[in-house]
Amino acid sequence: MSHGPESASRPGAPSAHPSPAAAGEVSLSPFEGWHCRHLYYRFCRSTLKALRPEDLENGAEEIQQILDPSGQHAPTRIQVASTSGQRADFGVMALDADPLKLDSVHHRLMASALGSALVPAYSFVSLTEVSEYVPTVEQYGQRLVVEGEDPNGPGYRAKLKAYESREEMMRKQRLHPEFPAWPIQCFYPMNKKRKVGENWFALPFDERNKMMAEHGRSGMKFGGKVTQLITASIGFDDWEWGVTLWARNPQFIKDIVYVMRFDEASARYAEFGPFFIGYVCSAGDMLRQCRVIG
Repeated sequence: MSHGPESASRPGAPSAHPSPAAAGEVSLSPFEGWHCRHLYYRFCRSTLKALRPEDLENGAEEIQQILDPSGQHAPTRIQVASTSGQRADFGVMALDADPLKLDSVHHRLMASALGSALVPAYSFVSLTEVSEYVPTVEQYGQRLVVEGEDPNGPGYRAKLKAYESREEMMRKQRLHPEFPAWPIQCFYPMNKKRKVGENWFALPFDERNKMMAEHGRSGMKFGGKVTQLITASIGFDDWEWGVTLWARNPQFIKDIVYVMRFDEASARYAEFGPFFIGYVCSAGDMLRQCRVIG
């Protein structure tokens, strides 16, 4: 696992050059992967207090329908989290091939009976992708040889076969992810520096790849405790990547972010935006947690 950027398009990167058929296609859907939205809101308490009880009840029911993962108009993936701190009261993460379906989640919330009491606090627009730093099976085989494996030996073949089976699963999880059944969700945006003497994009690919491999090894220490999704926002938002972490326990979020700050890819080249920490729940539980309904 790594919590640095998952690609910065280079010649030959999997997503850098779509097939001729795909390149000529006119569509709102990406050639691969899904659109992603992170949406954060606060409740205006004075507006909530001014609502009639029946309007409050109807509005709360409407919010729950809009954010229901099994709802008729729900995007392919949608998750609600009650957000800690004063930046926001709750957050919504959603993914789908259709960007308009994702945008409609926001518009339906704002047009609902509780819309007048919702204050947009933050949003992040991005796409899922496969990292250019995730090696192909062939590249992984070359790495094994560099690390001393005999390409004709049984150890090499066993490791290559194991990686080949994992590579397909990793690619699927990056492009069309399932949300883990873990209660803690953390989101933050990030950039790679473009400063004189610290320009990530001016470095040779092999040097960047080496640093990201180190970064990934640090993250692997948290396997079974933390999982992540990196989405690309270059050309879509003010930041270049979005990092979503899920954990079994809140302390694991603190621990992994701290440990990985020491990797050169982060310590020297990364810039971070605001952090949002939340606790995954149903829309109904979120409304109760936020004291909108009893």
